[in-house]
Amino acid sequence: MADNQSGMVAGIDVGGTFTDLVELDQSEGTVRMSKVPSTPDNQAYGVLDALNMAECDLAALDLIVHGTTTTTNAVLERKLSRTGLITTQGFRDVLELGRRTRPQPYGMTGQFTPIIPRNLRLEVPERIDASGVVVVPLDEAAVLAAGQALIEAGCEAVVVHFLHAYANPGHERRAGELLSRIWPNDHITLGHAILSESREFERGVTAAVNASVQPILARYLRRLSAELAKDGYGRDVLVMNGNGGMVSARKVTAEAAKTVMSGPASGVMAAVYTGRLAGMPELITYDMGGTSTDVALIRGAEPAVSNEIEIEYAMPIHVPMVDVRTVGAGGGSIARVNAAGLLEVGPESAGADPGPICYGRGGTRPTISDANLLLGRLDPCKLAVKGGVAMVDVEQVFLDTLGTPLGLSAVEAAEAVIRIANTKMAGAIRMVSLSLGADPRDFALFAFGGAGPLHAAALARELGVPHVLVPARPGITNAIGCVVADLRHDFVNTINTPLDVLENSALQDVFAQQAKEGERLISAEPVAINELRKLYSVDMQFTGQTHILRVDLEGPEVDMATLQQLFEAAYYKRFRVELPEIRANVVNANCSVIGVREALDLSALIDPAGRKDTLRAAQTGTREVRFESGTFDTPIYWRDHLPLTFTLNGPAIIEQMDSTVLIEPDDSATGDAHGNIVITIGGAA
Repeated sequence: MADNQSGMVAGIDVGGTFTDLVELDQSEGTVRMSKVPSTPDNQAYGVLDALNMAECDLAALDLIVHGTTTTTNAVLERKLSRTGLITTQGFRDVLELGRRTRPQPYGMTGQFTPIIPRNLRLEVPERIDASGVVVVPLDEAAVLAAGQALIEAGCEAVVVHFLHAYANPGHERRAGELLSRIWPNDHITLGHAILSESREFERGVTAAVNASVQPILARYLRRLSAELAKDGYGRDVLVMNGNGGMVSARKVTAEAAKTVMSGPASGVMAAVYTGRLAGMPELITYDMGGTSTDVALIRGAEPAVSNEIEIEYAMPIHVPMVDVRTVGAGGGSIARVNAAGLLEVGPESAGADPGPICYGRGGTRPTISDANLLLGRLDPCKLAVKGGVAMVDVEQVFLDTLGTPLGLSAVEAAEAVIRIANTKMAGAIRMVSLSLGADPRDFALFAFGGAGPLHAAALARELGVPHVLVPARPGITNAIGCVVADLRHDFVNTINTPLDVLENSALQDVFAQQAKEGERLISAEPVAINELRKLYSVDMQFTGQTHILRVDLEGPEVDMATLQQLFEAAYYKRFRVELPEIRANVVNANCSVIGVREALDLSALIDPAGRKDTLRAAQTGTREVRFESGTFDTPIYWRDHLPLTFTLNGPAIIEQMDSTVLIEPDDSATGDAHGNIVITIGGAA
């Protein structure tokens, strides 16, 4: 295990609109930050721009932790590498048949395109049954012939996905050995190595996603590493995974699918860290950026991690990920009147270039950010990045494209845009709370992203959430999440045994193997850790059911009677139904091994030297702001100048380099010792 402590560490998060950076120097207690437009064609350029803007000395950096949307974007936009599949004879269409669900809840509309086209899905004779017994031996010559055919077809990566390999991976391993002799690179994915659980469709899709993004991620990291080395950085880069942990760039491409959704996960980890310090362990995270909004649930300072996430229709990626739900509503989301004469907001975004009209970069279509500008919530002088933009230009666009078709003024159209956006975002929050049996009123709303603190109070009021927690630097919180994240490895193994015939030792043996492998992987990383934590759980269902339910355990040793009680309690909590007459079944055993890093001091995120003694000294002026309850002459404060602890009543606006905080009439805000702002909604206790 590495014994070096990271004195100077940089966290870099690449979003759809901006690339954010924070560099902490633990020895000096200083911080550097930057926010630059993302460069979608090559994200490495945006990373380098962020480093240059912050004037980071790459040679002096001890560690870079990077959250990237490279694989997420590749999957969502279907810009994937040409990939082939070798599977059991008779099962080439598993990836296309799926679960035979419908793309849309009603009607027969929509379409589905499998990750790997049928002509690149080849079959070979072999068969293993569900108990792991070989029924048909592997035809090794057929494997080599299939591999050669895929090479000639131009495939960059290959998946080996054999029936019941989770029960006996022998055939997949042998096929991998054979392919390694002829395959031109190391992009060979064995299905059981990525996901060792039953359900052939989910396991196959997960492996196919892994293989199809491997070459893309590998090329990106090679380019990035080369550019960083050229500028003097001589250490390893750690890459965020979707589970909220991180892994070395040297190893991450082997399990590339685990980096999908790593960007949103880093923000959740920052929320966990901040909430724990602020004494708020129960949080709903609300990350509104330029392109989309991501929400997640945190209970007891632990994020909800699931291996049952479906990124889009028929796209289950069943590796453990922080359970984040996304809607297409960000600051750059475009508003329009559709063919039916109805106002729509998103999911199309103005992105980083040209961006919203108010950025002054040539944008011509109305967005959420432009609506906030018209309502007085944003300062046009601070938004425009070049050349400036006249408020009258934004107003005219809203009137022409939205107001006139809807019979509204420009300001009324802006209000309508905000209401629709808030409705969409409130729906996403309900998905991670009410739909899972959690009451939003029992949580605080953790608002971040460049646009999150502008809308948080309205969402909290809509959902009955009593408090909003705004961190010190909401606009770069995802980058901060990269800095504070721990090392983490998650393991899932299928047991699929009824509880009344499962032996205690069988479950404990699986847990022991998982924990040992996690310890081995963490010890190989070039980062010092303070302690190892292990989290254990099982996925269970009543016999005959399809869907599974996660049951958390206090440790690896649990008797079957206790497990039955825990499952029945979890089932009742979720569904309010008792089924004592049906047998329970243990589907999967899960273990998470976490290498806890040294705690970092985030107090320097807002420079203490800039703070004023009074609120009046921190006030920069006033501005007319339109709220739902009316228009108010609203005081404007610069956050870096606010006293460390303060109390102010709304309406008020707090501006800072990376975000704007809106405090509505009847709400109040206080500052805490860690630089956070806590907004109390409508005087709630």
